[in-house]
Amino acid sequence: MKRFLNSFKYAFEGIITTIKEERNIKIHILAVVVVIIMGVTYKISQVEWIICLILFGLVISSEIINTSIENAVDLITKEENELAKKAKDAAAGAVLVNAIISAIIAGIIWIPKIF
Repeated sequence: MKRFLNSFKYAFEGIITTIKEERNIKIHILAVVVVIIMGVTYKISQVEWIICLILFGLVISSEIINTSIENAVDLITKEENELAKKAKDAAAGAVLVNAIISAIIAGIIWIPKIF
């Protein structure tokens, strides 16, 4: 049971460390807060909330995975290395794809409500 509970402890430590140390996740969290405020203000539907929650999870979790990949690569080498660059760029690209798709979906949800 202790090992099971420790797995949650370590996972939360990873989330907290990422939030404390990574600028981009702070930007994503700010976006989450703004969307939550807008969702309450504009009374979005249950389905729209579910969509938003899924997108929050995708973007935040991909940012955490990106951070873990960057840290692992930095642990292996600090030197200029083409494979290290490719790994870091691909991980950052995954976050960007999720953020762009989330922004497009946000537009689909919010533009009709605002205008």
